[in-house]
Amino acid sequence: MATRGFTMLRGDVSSAVAAAAGAEQAGFGSTWSPEFYTRSAVVTLAAVGQATSACRVGSSIAYATGRSPLILATDARSLDEVCGGRLVLGLGTGTRRMMRDWHGVDPDGPAARLEELIPLLRRLWRLHEGPVRHTGRFYRLDITPTAETGPPVRADIPVFTAGVNRRMIEVAGRVADGFLGHPLFGAAYYDEIVRPAIDAGAAHSARDPARIEIAAVVICAVAEEEEQARREAASQLAFYAAPKSYAPVLDVCGFGAAGQSIRAAFGAGDFEAMRAAVPAAMIDAMAVAGTPAQVGARLVALERAVDHVIVYPASFGLSDDRYRELVADLLRYAAPAVA
Repeated sequence: MATRGFTMLRGDVSSAVAAAAGAEQAGFGSTWSPEFYTRSAVVTLAAVGQATSACRVGSSIAYATGRSPLILATDARSLDEVCGGRLVLGLGTGTRRMMRDWHGVDPDGPAARLEELIPLLRRLWRLHEGPVRHTGRFYRLDITPTAETGPPVRADIPVFTAGVNRRMIEVAGRVADGFLGHPLFGAAYYDEIVRPAIDAGAAHSARDPARIEIAAVVICAVAEEEEQARREAASQLAFYAAPKSYAPVLDVCGFGAAGQSIRAAFGAGDFEAMRAAVPAAMIDAMAVAGTPAQVGARLVALERAVDHVIVYPASFGLSDDRYRELVADLLRYAAPAVA
């Protein structure tokens, strides 16, 4: 199985589906759909599942908050059916503010919420075997299957979780099959925070941490002129670094001062200053940007550090035409076959 995937946030469902089909044709082993208040991961993946035939199809991530366990379980079951058993269900809670203001749920205990939810999803995928009754801190369920309730395509759909702080990352080690790294994570964050947290979570549940797949979502930009690609990657890094909730990530990776400058520029509405506040070392540590040859070599190096690299085209500040060009170029130059 190829170790490289492809994802894109910007654009509508049809453009995401076209990119996913192009990624599979180019040899990418997986294609992923993030979720935001402008696009549903579930709806997008339903279309992607019909437009592809071999690659893994994953959500990166779908919001676990705001959906009941039953809705999540049935969505995943149906998506796995549509794509013929190729789904990876990537789940996250978003920030505390997103939980409270976007989804209207209590933001306390997001890690504990996921640790209660994921085993419950697995029980619901086996509903054909008998009733599911559960009373917990966050969820209550009492469902008895009918005689017509049949088994799903798979009762063991892989679940990946996302998180930034140690406790949220531990969730992957405790109950999940994989972990989806944030686009701001550099090598230092994987070494100092991610792997130790997954190990601790796995030890808590007496699991083998080697079985937890680590997937890195990596901001990428490619252009004939190296500096153009680096500017585009810097803009996307600034977009993610602007929320104060990601300051600890920048601190661990040695870019705390840059984060302060980025947040100040964001507060002033000065997007060019945001980009300019991203130092060259931050681009090198957290993104892949440069000429086609440079991008290909950098992705190969990254694949030695994590289990799965997911190519994510930069989009912040780009024109529609340039973004479409960048997606097409990354499908060409970042494809596994090129490496």
